[in-house]
Order: sequence, then C-alpha cells, then structure tokens
Amino acid sequence: MNDDLDAISRHTLAHYNDNADSFFAGTIDHDVSQNIDALLGAIARPAPATILDLGCGPGRDLKTFTALGHRAIGIDGSAAFVHMARDHSGCEVWQQDFLHLDLPDAMFDGIYANASLFHVPRSALPQVLRKLYAALQAGGVLFSSNPRGDNQEGWNGERYGSYHALDAWRAFLEAAGFVYLDHYFRPAGRPLAEQHWLASVWRKPALVK
Repeated sequence: MNDDLDAISRHTLAHYNDNADSFFAGTIDHDVSQNIDALLGAIARPAPATILDLGCGPGRDLKTFTALGHRAIGIDGSAAFVHMARDHSGCEVWQQDFLHLDLPDAMFDGIYANASLFHVPRSALPQVLRKLYAALQAGGVLFSSNPRGDNQEGWNGERYGSYHALDAWRAFLEAAGFVYLDHYFRPAGRPLAEQHWLASVWRKPALVK
C-alpha cells in the first residue's frame, strides 16, 4: 500500500484516538435505526445473522445488533475505539486498518459500514470493496452510509474523507461485484439540500445452482 495512503490513515486514526471520549459522548444517542433496519431487512437468511460492523467506533451499534439477537463482530482501526467497543458491547472486536483488512472469506451475512468507508481514499477503495465482497457469504448484504458530495476528497480538519455522489459510488460498488438494492438520503423527513448523508444497500450475488 502506498506510503502516502498509510500516512493519511494514521493521521485520521490518531484524531479518533485523541478524541475517543468526546466522540462516544457525542454519538451514543444518535438514532440510526433506519440504517440498521435497511441492512437487516435485506438479509435473506433466517436470523440470527452474523454481522460485521465496519468502523464500529465505541460500539453503539454492536450493542444494538446483539440486543436484536444477532452475532455482531466489530472492526476499527482506532485502538481506543476497539477497547471502548469491547467494554460497551461485550462483542468480539478486531483492530484493523481499513487499508490492510484481513478478513475471513464468506463469513458474514451482512456488513454494516455506517459513516466509515468515506475515510478510504478513492484510489484505495476498489481493493477495500473487493475484500468486503470476499468476506460476505453468497447473497450477503453490504450497507453503507457516507457524507455525500461531488466526488471530491481531502482533509476536513484532522480527518480525511472522500465524498461521493450516488452515480460515482454506484460505479465503485458495481465494479467490485455488488448488485444495487436501494438507497436513500438522511436525515429522513428533511429537504434534499439538508440531507447530507447517502445510505445505500448492496448484495453479493447468490451462487447459481
């Protein structure tokens, strides 16, 4: 992996490590039930599902998935978040940088990437998506929610972000093999100009018998 990309990742993760407590306090009460429902509603296999929370942060959504009866595993590049998530959720949590994912093949029914994949630089995104695709079972589902934009990327304070329009995001996902299921903008109930998040749902095709 390019040294410049690794430096971007380290700098962004350092920001989260340094601000882990305030991030937890500021996000613990966020209502993301619409996103959780979008993932779970698209999973065709009978419950309980095995779900990877990609960029789990302090573990808020891991706890929700577990309370709903599913097996949830978290992954985050921030050491501080990994420790928080384990304590808060009681779930298994792996520390991995998104640019160097090491995931088991065909393990997960669903991957939940809520406000996480936008930290991946555009040049690294195809490789990351291929690894997520391989980690899903046939017929498995990927959910993503990212701040939407006009396909620009760069620094926002101490964090790096890539801000995709729907068409560009769709092109990345379809190039990785995913099939489009649905998308919506958040927060719900607001005018489009005030809906700054793009949520989308994708399937890994089922095996043809």
